[in-house]
Amino acid sequence: MTPGPHSLNCPRSQKGGEGRRRRRELTQVEAVLPDPVDTERKGRAEGPGLNGDGQGQEGLSLGMGVHCGEGLSASPGALCPQPAGQPSALPMDAASGGAPGRRAWGPWRGGVWQPWPRPSAVPSGRGLPPLRLLPLRAARRAPPAPAMADSPGPAGGGRPRCPRASPTVEPVLFLGTVALGLQAPLCTQYLWDRLGAELGYNGSAASGSPGCGNASGAGDPRQQEVETLASHWNLYINLAGFFVGLFSVTLFGPWSDSVGRRPALILPAVGMALQAAIYLLVMYLRLHVGYFLLGRILCGLLGDYNLILASCFAYVADISDQRSRTFRVAILEACLGVAGMLASIIGGQWRKAQGYINPFWLVFAVSLATALYAVLCLQESVKERKPAKLFTLSHYMSVYKLYAAPGYQRSRQKLALYSLTFFLIVTIHFGARDVFVLYELSSPLCWGSDLIGYGSAASYLTYLSSLAGLRALQLCLEDTWVAELGLLSNISGLVVISLASTTPLMFTGYGILFLSMAATPVIRAKLSKLVDEKDQGALFASVACVEGLCSLVATGVFNSLYPASLHFMKGFPFLFGAIILLVPAALIGWIEISDTTPEYGHFTDAS
Repeated sequence: MTPGPHSLNCPRSQKGGEGRRRRRELTQVEAVLPDPVDTERKGRAEGPGLNGDGQGQEGLSLGMGVHCGEGLSASPGALCPQPAGQPSALPMDAASGGAPGRRAWGPWRGGVWQPWPRPSAVPSGRGLPPLRLLPLRAARRAPPAPAMADSPGPAGGGRPRCPRASPTVEPVLFLGTVALGLQAPLCTQYLWDRLGAELGYNGSAASGSPGCGNASGAGDPRQQEVETLASHWNLYINLAGFFVGLFSVTLFGPWSDSVGRRPALILPAVGMALQAAIYLLVMYLRLHVGYFLLGRILCGLLGDYNLILASCFAYVADISDQRSRTFRVAILEACLGVAGMLASIIGGQWRKAQGYINPFWLVFAVSLATALYAVLCLQESVKERKPAKLFTLSHYMSVYKLYAAPGYQRSRQKLALYSLTFFLIVTIHFGARDVFVLYELSSPLCWGSDLIGYGSAASYLTYLSSLAGLRALQLCLEDTWVAELGLLSNISGLVVISLASTTPLMFTGYGILFLSMAATPVIRAKLSKLVDEKDQGALFASVACVEGLCSLVATGVFNSLYPASLHFMKGFPFLFGAIILLVPAALIGWIEISDTTPEYGHFTDAS
């Protein structure tokens, strides 16, 4: 019988049992279809009769010629030639080799790959697809190709596996800020009420009628004594937390560069929970308010809130690239604003309804939730962790070397200038926020508690509006010029607020501040890009210390400047802040221009 076009051209000498045996062996050979270009290259390099080990191919060709389709045939042991115009790659399922449930592709005909007919189990070997015999090296099993997103899994058509979204660090910063936002004002109000009760004064800072024009209690000596004692204790507590935290943050921050960020996030959260527990004991047992100082020091030894702040920004710097880092930092700063607004709303209303103890239980629970989230959910961001001693001066030296190490003078100069701009911007931000309430309570605005709440919400909403504006402006501007627009928004808003004498004008100033928080995430991201990956913890530890110093300086400067300027311009502190912000705007612009000037000069010389 004449063989079909897709059958094997076996020599006539093969008869009897030997021919049947060879045909049975041929039915068990698997058709292997590699890349035709690679096959042709290997065939030319190794020769038609040699496999990868230098041995002959008689075992594969079985001494028989191979029918290649389209009128082409090869001598025994040779490879099928590649048709002209044939593409260099087969269809995606061409390499399946006729596996169950998949198609095997055959010769090139009519400009497309033609599928083989499904082989039937015929003992005579008729109807089988022609075999393309390859060298043994090419026929060895190759490692499986990476699974495509739309291709079935390697284990027989399972669903494609999508990467799971890992938990992020934003909830840690959000919860920690909520705990701090609840605790700080409640502690101040508790000091006022507790010290006033001990001195026989039953009034409070908000006991007067809402608005202004009622100064009946201004000359009460007991009220002045309560104000003095409460401010002194508040100052002691804040100073103790700052100075203790200054040493602990610069210790834990560089240490986290070696051992990972998670310990530096867990420890301060536990410290805040212990501080809340001590405050609760003082309230339950009516202990002396000096124990507040003990709780603050204990929290400072474990890093305090500033270590959470530093570790969260360092975590984002670890997991983000330089292109997306600015926006990720802006998301963290938006968490600060949303958490602060939520805490101010919950804390004030809850204290009026149920007193101090229940809100402090919430502070304790939120602090514990922060620690548990960091322990159970958060993944480590430091890629190469190694054990490191905690109590060593090398951690402090790593912070010092960021600004004073020899070499890389240009980077150290930009690091110092960006740190200065950050200090000025954050100081003005904290100082203006301290004076807002005093400015709104007095004449000519005479706001009540409802308008003050709306104004506070408007100031916190600038975090979200700055995040949206930053994302939109990044599509057409560099980060530096986005920061300049943010500073322009901040300066314009402060000037309008300094001249505000009516409620609509005051809210207009709040509206102009919509982009005022866009500068600080840009500066944090630029600082992060100036140092190595292994120094992110040390960098943001120093930035957190600078931020703590900003709070102290802002409280001292603006609270002293406001009463001193009442006789000539009530809004002068805001105008003073707007003038100071011209300095960071000039520094950021100068750094950007000086960075681009050498590139243009080099381009001119090359041309």
